This record gives sequence, C-alpha cells and structure tokens, in this order.
Amino acid sequence: MSRIGKRPVELPSGVEAKVSGQTVEVKGPKGTRSFTATDDVTISVDGSTVTVTPRGNSKRAKQQWGMSRTQVANLVQGVTGGFKKELEINGVGYRAQMQGNTLKLSLGLSHEVNFEVPQGVTVTAPKQTEIIVEGSDQQLVGEVAAKIREWRKPEPYKGKGIKYKDEYIFRKEGKKK
Repeated sequence: MSRIGKRPVELPSGVEAKVSGQTVEVKGPKGTRSFTATDDVTISVDGSTVTVTPRGNSKRAKQQWGMSRTQVANLVQGVTGGFKKELEINGVGYRAQMQGNTLKLSLGLSHEVNFEVPQGVTVTAPKQTEIIVEGSDQQLVGEVAAKIREWRKPEPYKGKGIKYKDEYIFRKEGKKK
C-alpha cells in the first residue's frame, strides 16, 4: 500500500478537474495545467476529490501510484497558489536586475550574464542580491532556479555565489600558516 497514493487529492473551491482517458486537466485561478498518467494507474474525479488507484499488483503499478497522485496534487497547488523559489546572491560586486524579460547578472565574470526568462515563469529581483522565481509549474520553476544558480554556485570558503534562501553552505577552513 502506498501511503501517499491512497490519500485522495482535495479540490479547493474555484478549482475543477476533468479526466479524459489517462489525462487529468485542472483549471483554477492561475490557469490550466494537465498531466498524462501511465496505463498502470486509474484516475477518477468524485465531486471535489481526485483519487488515483493502481491497476494490478505489479511493482511498476505501485511506483506509478504514488508518483501520479503527487503529480495531480502539484497540479492543484500550481493553479491555486503556485510555486516559488528564492535565491540569494553573496559576494562583493555580485548583483542582479531585471530588464524586460531578461535577468542581468553581474557575477565577477569578464562579462555580464543575460538570462532569458522562459514562458510560464516570472522572475523578479526586488533587491540587487535577491531573485524570486515564481510560476504554476513546479518542475519549470525549479529548473529555472537551478539554471540561474548554475552561473555561480556558492563556494565553501567565503560563501560567495548564488544560493537558495534556505540552503546551508558547509564552510571549510582556509589555509593555515
């Protein structure tokens, strides 16, 4: 029994779900999102709940059961509240600013980094040392945040670089005389 899979997904008011074949489409205040499940699970909508059940007792069906339920729950959260990743920039002279649909990063390189923000994600820089990535697709929000962080990962000696707001940087001791 999957502890995650057996719990039904509650649909808040203002959100409606529709199942056609193996595809679930969820509509809410922040847009429409869909997910296509594998043939190992059955998805059904009963009023204000969405339930996912496995077809058969195979290992793959049990794996897909919990994963599919989580994907449906992420669709519901995406169209109601959305997802958010916060990044911090540490380092002398390191800064970020938005210009139109481009994030301009000064990260101590010989050139300025211009990061084009993809469709479906909004990036804001309320301070020069803070970047906020928001959107309704959890996977896309995480991917954009990871690509921004990739330009200058935090280093362990001074902690300079781009890090997630809740990330802990394990510090190393420098050289000794």
